[in-house]
Amino acid sequence: HNQTYSDVKLHCTRREISPPLEWSLAVGHQYSSLGTQPILCGSIPGLVPKQLRFCRNYVEIMPSVAEGVKIGIQECQHQFRGRRWNCTTINDSLAIFGPVLDKATRESAFVHAIASAGVAFAVTRACAEGSANICGCDTRHKGPPGEGWKWGGCSEDLEFGSMVSREFADARENRPDARSAMNRHNNEAGRVSLNDNMFLKCKCHGLSGSCEVKTCWWSQPDFRVVGDYMKDKYDSASEMVVEKHKESRGWVETLRPKYNYFKPPTERDLVYYESSPNFCDPNPETGSFGTRDRICNLTSHGIDGCDLLCCGRGHNTRTEKRKEKCHCIFHWCCYVSCQECVRVYDVHTCK
Repeated sequence: HNQTYSDVKLHCTRREISPPLEWSLAVGHQYSSLGTQPILCGSIPGLVPKQLRFCRNYVEIMPSVAEGVKIGIQECQHQFRGRRWNCTTINDSLAIFGPVLDKATRESAFVHAIASAGVAFAVTRACAEGSANICGCDTRHKGPPGEGWKWGGCSEDLEFGSMVSREFADARENRPDARSAMNRHNNEAGRVSLNDNMFLKCKCHGLSGSCEVKTCWWSQPDFRVVGDYMKDKYDSASEMVVEKHKESRGWVETLRPKYNYFKPPTERDLVYYESSPNFCDPNPETGSFGTRDRICNLTSHGIDGCDLLCCGRGHNTRTEKRKEKCHCIFHWCCYVSCQECVRVYDVHTCK
């Protein structure tokens, strides 16, 4: 069910659903050349005025915004590869996740968080690599050096990348309703997770690697670290309830924790207020593709195991022959020779 994106262009969609309006960072095939052609912001469908202004002001980093969305989608598909919902994307709709994001579920929370983190990550990395003239290395928040090392290299400017993500991804979340409040919170949780995992990267200098001098700089983590972190937040997401109250501008919806005996969510936690479908059976209304024909793990007792992933329907087993390199030998100097072996595997799929 998964679709892989290699070259993508970003656009946003806004669709009427009830009750809130859903925004999604959508990646369409008609925009596959974003990184290679001049960008005409006015030709990207669905942008609200604030996003259109942002695109025109920061047009040279829009390819990085698109790259960030792609990174987020790929990480989502990795993290959910063994779950009933595996972050399936569809290629015939502007909203690439279909109706799945229409509801304020854990899945929606994760997608918003990982996409926002992806945008911040990709923009920050592009700036550090010198891909844009309007940004570069972070020279503001270094602090004093530590013992045995000094500042050097290019510290990645996550503050700028997070600003881009916040200004663009949050541009639609200005309504006084619960869904906007949820999306804003989860978008920020994704960006905070990236900040929490920044680390000091160092390089040694000296004769024969003696490390007489060590220079260090702030670096973003591998994005897999962020994905693992956000997946933990998905599993422990806080269920909320919607409250309405009147303010000078009219009725406003806010969120509060459903259960008082749990610790209230922090800015690092994901929040949701609607239950997820079970994703066992195909359902066009919820966007579920079901789990029929999905590969399951016969020996696992977890959600990727045949019992849970197949929703109690049972599984089929077939044998599959695969050619693999084997009996590899290292020859001095310097190459490796291998034989080719055919191995037989059992493949289990859901009924």
